[in-house]
Amino acid sequence: QVQLVESGGGLVQPGGSLRLSCAASESIFSIYYMGWYRQAPGKQRELVALIISASTTNYADSVKGRFTISRDNAKNTLYLQMNSLKPEDTAVYYCAIKWVASARTYWGQGTQVTVSS
Repeated sequence: QVQLVESGGGLVQPGGSLRLSCAASESIFSIYYMGWYRQAPGKQRELVALIISASTTNYADSVKGRFTISRDNAKNTLYLQMNSLKPEDTAVYYCAIKWVASARTYWGQGTQVTVSS
């Protein structure tokens, strides 16, 4: 059973930074896509950032220029570097990975990010 374990969330002041990590129990070399989503209270889950195939990246307009998605194949880990955080970035952040050989997308358990003074 594939497992995705997220870490790195927490409480940060506006303007601060956090780096989220998502460690996969299997190699992330052959993925179709992997990304970060978030869900704020009372809102639908939304895409934050995505890596498609080897290196193509997409970002939500609200995080462009502030967030960076990256991967470390040797560590089977996906990252989300979040800078210049705003209160509206407060949400539970989830990682998701779909492997080429898999029919489903796997999700992590979520990590809370709270941006507040």
